[in-house]
Amino acid sequence: MSHASAEFRSGESFRYDTRSPGRWILSHLMRYPWLPVLAAVFSLGNNIGYSGIQVLVGSGFDVLAKPGWTGADLLAVALAIAGAALLQGVTGIGRNMSFELVAQKIERDARAELFESLIGKSQAFHSSQKVGDLMARATNDVHFLNLMFSPGLALIMDSAFTTVVPLVMVALIDPRLLLVPVLFIGALALTVLRYNKTLNPLTDEQRERFGEMNSGLADALEGIETVKANLGEAREGGKFAAAAGRLRDLYIKVAKVEGRYWPLLAFAVAWGAGFLHALILWKAGEISVGQAVGYMMLYNAFRFTTFISLFSFNLFQMGFSSAGRVLESINAHTDLDENRAGRSAPVKGRVEFRDVSFGFGDGPPVLRNVSFTVEPGQSVAIVGRTGSGKTSLVRLVTRVFDAASGSVLVDGVDVREWNLESLRSQTASVEQDVFLFGKSIRDNIAFGRDGASDEDIERAAREAQAHQFITEFQDGYGTMVGDRGVTLSGGQKQRLAIARAFIADPRILILDDSTSAVDSRTEDEIQKAMRRAGEGRTTFLITHRLSQIRWADRILLLEAGRLAAQGSHEELLAESEDYRRLFAKV
Repeated sequence: MSHASAEFRSGESFRYDTRSPGRWILSHLMRYPWLPVLAAVFSLGNNIGYSGIQVLVGSGFDVLAKPGWTGADLLAVALAIAGAALLQGVTGIGRNMSFELVAQKIERDARAELFESLIGKSQAFHSSQKVGDLMARATNDVHFLNLMFSPGLALIMDSAFTTVVPLVMVALIDPRLLLVPVLFIGALALTVLRYNKTLNPLTDEQRERFGEMNSGLADALEGIETVKANLGEAREGGKFAAAAGRLRDLYIKVAKVEGRYWPLLAFAVAWGAGFLHALILWKAGEISVGQAVGYMMLYNAFRFTTFISLFSFNLFQMGFSSAGRVLESINAHTDLDENRAGRSAPVKGRVEFRDVSFGFGDGPPVLRNVSFTVEPGQSVAIVGRTGSGKTSLVRLVTRVFDAASGSVLVDGVDVREWNLESLRSQTASVEQDVFLFGKSIRDNIAFGRDGASDEDIERAAREAQAHQFITEFQDGYGTMVGDRGVTLSGGQKQRLAIARAFIADPRILILDDSTSAVDSRTEDEIQKAMRRAGEGRTTFLITHRLSQIRWADRILLLEAGRLAAQGSHEELLAESEDYRRLFAKV
């Protein structure tokens, strides 16, 4: 069983076969092998009970046609029919429960597998994806796997037994009666194959169009402030309506294919032909009237097979198409791997760049031949014009990205040699574009460390100068911040992000313009807290603020992805014309 590399995987031992959608679905099903076997046994029993009722009803006609019949004869038939009905009812419940259970388990497992895969992939992967489409795969497509099994596969299996068991019963009545139903079933099988071949590309496109529509919806809602500010409601509404229209057109195409499904008409003709055949044999004295009645009632079972094939195979095809989309995301290549067998040790904080270059995909290099060394406990300010590569540089330390060439070392060991969980658990980053979860303030701060106590959370908030504004809320630390922290100001969000970093107690601290949205007074207090938090820690500080640049032990000046100069503030003022020009604008 193959698996794409990933930044993170859980410790779950079960691994699925991801070589093709069919193998992947089967490997999920085989995780619970007893459930499909149980479902098949129940389905077989259900159809034996159903077919038995039809044969016994025919037997009742033979009893009535026999001279001298008694009430006891009819009672025996009635009791036999009641027993067959009881068998049909009990096994029907068991069949439905088995299929529903396996469908729910597979949906749960597939969704968990996809989420684990997505959350473990590299930042480069996520930067190239549409969130709305990924959401469609994780919700709608995965749910179609559920429907594929229940009722899809359940109906297909049931219709298969509804075909085989009545055919066996017909053969027991008289093998010659098999002529018409066998011809009809053969023609039906060929039609279903052709039907599925026509339907396959349409269902694939349906799933793609749904993802496209969902992606547009997610973009519009996530950027609702921008949409409203630029009077884009009508424009975005038109785009969404067009995407919904394309999806509607595909459903209409599928409906047209279903509308031309001729076996429903052919069944009525074949049923009449079967009735004529039975009458001929009865007239010739080859079968009894009860056998003729039983045969016609058994033949009626094929109506279910004919009708349900239209519905069930569509569900199965939709599930198979959805499985392909889910598997595409799971198998998507990512360049990073968690390296479970890598180095796991306490980080001291020495960081070294050796001739490092980096770029996004096939684009131009963002960093070119960068080399420097930071000793444990030092603070480093990284300065430069917009687009000079500052954020990309620090992201190489935590392996958000990997260097294209050269080496990034932590404590003398290439970061690719580190166990990723061990490395990242000892680093913390605060970005300029702060992300907060739609949870409570307490949960957002505690996200930086598992098992953080209320005292730890409050201490981190105080250090980040966040405690005062938090306590002004009615619910204090229990206040819900809304999706992406929309209920908070920019400065409040930044202080919560800093508290989240502080509570992690990292050995390497990365602050990417983390006080850009706070006032000068609050910034002074946060800087004091950051200096205290940075004691004994290696700190990377990306900023344009002179007040923060001054207290750094070393300053790195980036120009167009190259390390143009490095040194203290005074040294760079004296030696670097580029730094003086930049400093003059600060």
